[in-house]
This record gives sequence, structure tokens and C-alpha cells, in this order.
Amino acid sequence: MTLISALPASDSYLTTGSGSRPSLYAVSELATASFAAVGQELARLIAALNLAPSAPEVSVDHRMASLWYGFSFKADGWEMPSLWDAIAGDYQAADGWIRLHTNLPRHRAAAFKVLGAKPDREAVSQALKTWAISDLETAIVAEGGVAAAMRSRSDWLDHPQGRAASRDPLIGWTNPRQITLRDRQQATAERPLSGLRVLDLTRVLAGPVSTRTLAGFGAEVLRVDPPGWDEPGVIPDISLGKRCTYLDLKSPAGIEQLQSLLAQADVFVHGYRPGALDALGLTQAKRDELAPNRVEVTLNAYGWQGPWASRRGFDSLVQMSSGIADAGRVWAKSDQPTPLPVQALDHATGYLMAAAILSALAEAASGGSVMQARLSLARTAELLASLAKSETSEDITQAMPADFSDTPENSGWGKGHRLKPALSVGKANMDWPLPASKLGSSQPNWPTSKS
Repeated sequence: MTLISALPASDSYLTTGSGSRPSLYAVSELATASFAAVGQELARLIAALNLAPSAPEVSVDHRMASLWYGFSFKADGWEMPSLWDAIAGDYQAADGWIRLHTNLPRHRAAAFKVLGAKPDREAVSQALKTWAISDLETAIVAEGGVAAAMRSRSDWLDHPQGRAASRDPLIGWTNPRQITLRDRQQATAERPLSGLRVLDLTRVLAGPVSTRTLAGFGAEVLRVDPPGWDEPGVIPDISLGKRCTYLDLKSPAGIEQLQSLLAQADVFVHGYRPGALDALGLTQAKRDELAPNRVEVTLNAYGWQGPWASRRGFDSLVQMSSGIADAGRVWAKSDQPTPLPVQALDHATGYLMAAAILSALAEAASGGSVMQARLSLARTAELLASLAKSETSEDITQAMPADFSDTPENSGWGKGHRLKPALSVGKANMDWPLPASKLGSSQPNWPTSKS
């Protein structure tokens, strides 16, 4: 057996449904293949744990996979918060386009400080007109903010970071070691991840997608955030199936509790930049001491080598940097950046993270060596750029009433309906007994104490 390194062949799983997200790029094809990657690795795990006589069949609904790349939750009688703050977006500068990402207060403050502008979209737009996009991008990043100039595909592939990201493996595996999986007697062919403890220290959006996926097959996911943290535009979508807690990691008590949680976890998922875990006292050696039998997966924005390896970033920014938004502009015959119709880099990376976790678990269950996995949005962008787009006359633009479950979900904000699942693996169908919940709504401990 081997650890996952690529998307599965299209003839290795069953596909139903049809249609395509309108885009220059093969967004729907990527959606289906990334779900299939999860399914195939889960099938391997089911067989390795002897929950079924052989690896069960994997089936992906192409339409539903495409829809899950957008928002999966529809509110009934109330409005979901906006995904973006009032300043975030694309702006025309002196020599091109640049995108500001200002959802977080510290990133917004950095942009305002560099621009010397009032917190008003028109004032920001006027201030930007005197800046060259590369100079402004550099200045905002140096101030601790996040921004991305729009580059062409050729410019990105000639850029030192573009070259570095394209050399990264799709899923990089490091630190091989033997681990012993905790016995989970509650695991079945229907709920193969039942009892699996997943410690989630990720935020928007790829990491939470990965852990939401694991929760759909029975995993116990505990998400940890700093007190007061919120992501109102996405939490109703990606906290599904999870328990969410606050921990102050600037306090000794918070660090001690986090270490206790990690020591009892089977899987550790995070998106910390290099050195950030060390600053919390969770060095590689400490993590190995606390949780020697864990599976660990992490991600970043721009790749694991090159000058931007430590740069903060988000899906919309990587689309600008990597030439996706510019290529979309040309395809759409537009004079403005044209991003993907959904945040496909985030979603694809998230499902590939889930697949990597399942691959490592299956490898360990079969007696093989397990390694830590790392992925990046920029490398996923190169994967998307390499995929062929199928010809279809049926556009998938939005979910229809029939795409949602008939059973209402009582989320922490109000009632709504969730999209029907896109993936089944033999007897295992995605199901989330826990509705989406607000951050900080649970205690910082595992729901069971079984070893």
C-alpha cells in the first residue's frame, strides 16, 4: 500500500449526475475527483480495519460535489452573514489590479495604515490609484496584512514562488514513523470513523472543510479557536458536525489544556506557519512526545519552499497571484479580474487533506510507515490548471430545492437545510448528527474518555 499522492483515475469510481460550474477551469471535474480521493482512501481504511470483506465501491454525485464547493447550508427565515467585509475586494491601482483581504481586523488595519486612507471603500479606491501593484502588495505584506497583485499565468510561472510551488508535490509527506492506532470498537462499515478524535486548529477554509468531511463519516472533531474569534460568513457552513471551543493559547493554562487534548487525539490538523507551533511550545519533538501515534496534516497558502513559503494568504489571493483570475478575465472577455465561481482551491485542498488523513490511517492499519502530510493552495492551483474540462451544455450555478435534504438542521443561528451528500463508500453515507454550532459553544475536552 502507498500513501496518496495524486487524484484517482476517473474509471476507478462510480460517477452519477452531470453539469459543470461555468469557468475556464475544470472546477466541477476537480470537485468530483477530490471527493473520489476521499472515498477511495476511506474504502482502503474500511478494508484495512476489516470492517468489510474488501474495499467497498466509491460513488460520487458530480452535481452535488460541484455544489458542495460552494455553500452547503441554506438558512430558513434568516440571513447568513456576508462572506466579505465592506473593504475587501479587487481594486485598480496605477498599473493593474490588486486584491485586498480585510476580513480580519489586523489585516484591515495594515491596509489602512499603508494607504493612509479612511475606512471607506471610495477612499481606499482613490488612495490605491497612486500605487504600483507590486509596491503596494509588498508594503501591505510587510505591515502584516494580506494582498495580492493580479499576475498572468506566465508571470506566475516565471516568478520564484510560482516556480517553487509548481515543484512541490501535491501532497508532501515528511517524517516517516510507525504508529499504533487506538482501538475504536465502535467503528463500523456504516460509520468507519466513529470514535476517531480529530483536533482541529484550522480556520477559513480548507482545513475546516477537511475536518467537516471526517465528521461526516463519524469522527469526533474538536475545533479550537482563541477567545472571541469568529468567522461569521463561513462558520454556519463549516462547523457542521463539530464541537467548537475557545482556548487562550497565550496563557499557561490554555497551553496545558491544548497539550492534554493533543495527547488524546488520533489526528491533528493545523494551518500554522513555520515556527508558530514552536512558539507555543509544540515543537516537533514535543508533539511526538505527547502524541506519538497521531496522524498530522497541515496546509499553507503559497507552498512549502520559495520566498513566499511563510506568506499569509487565502484562496481569493492565490487566484490573483497564480494567474487564475487573469486567465478568467481573458476567457470572460472582461476588463476586471474574473475569479473562479467558487473558492475551489480551498475546497479541493480541504478534501485532499481529508484524503491524506484517511490514507495515513489506512497505511498505519496495514502496518506501514506513516508520515505527516502538507498541502498548499498554490499547489492545488497548479493541479486545477492541469485538468481537462469536460464539454457540457448544463451549467451548475446554484443549488435547487431538490438538492437539499428534507430534514431541517437546527443550527446555532437558526433553522435551515443542508445539501444532500455527494459521496458514499459502500454502506457509509455522509451524515452529521451534530448541527453547525457557534465558535466557543463547547467545553475544551473530548466527549468520551475511552482509550
